[in-house]
Amino acid sequence: MSIERKALLVHLFTATGAVFAMLAMLAAVDGLWDEMFMWLVVAFFVDGIDGPLARRYQVKLNAPVFDGVLLDLIIDYLTYVFVPAYALFKSGLLPGWTGWIAIIVITFASALYFADTRMKTKDYSFSGFPGCWNMVVLVLFALHPNFWVILALVVVLAVAMFLPIKFVHPVRTERWRIVTLPMALAWTGFAGWAAWVGFHPESWAHFGLVVTSIYLISAGALQQIRYGKDG
Repeated sequence: MSIERKALLVHLFTATGAVFAMLAMLAAVDGLWDEMFMWLVVAFFVDGIDGPLARRYQVKLNAPVFDGVLLDLIIDYLTYVFVPAYALFKSGLLPGWTGWIAIIVITFASALYFADTRMKTKDYSFSGFPGCWNMVVLVLFALHPNFWVILALVVVLAVAMFLPIKFVHPVRTERWRIVTLPMALAWTGFAGWAAWVGFHPESWAHFGLVVTSIYLISAGALQQIRYGKDG
């Protein structure tokens, strides 16, 4: 198979994320939260490996008819933001006006962030919280904290999208990748496990989610503290 065809297949693989987003949305409309998150986890897995494939087969050079970056951003907004925001709104975790505040803040701030040309740092980390609401909402479904805690977390993370705080990219950020990549893979496994058992409160998956989430959300800031803002 030619390199051009392989590059085109990478684009087609990336586009499957849109299908998984629709399947997740259909499940969410029916209130099938565990099924919705299973599809989002599949989409998260696809998003994690299509980037390395795109770089390996040089899709910009060998399949330039499709803009892989734009395609990825469209799908990410659906799977990282739109579907999870809807789930948070309809789940009952945020009663009344708090749900409206959350869904407006998440969708509005994320739309601006995804169009921000300063999104990436020199070491390929993210500048500001990278809008991974799929991960946040899944953990909230697992832990069921008080609605004031949820609302505060949504506001803090939305503000953090536009602050000069680094958040590591599990694949592209080279520093600590030997730890970060396994943590991201573990998070994906724990997320799938938690959704598979219907977010059972006694599942050990919840503990794994908390540990891996704390690392992934704090690693970039810790690198800044240790090596400086450009480190």
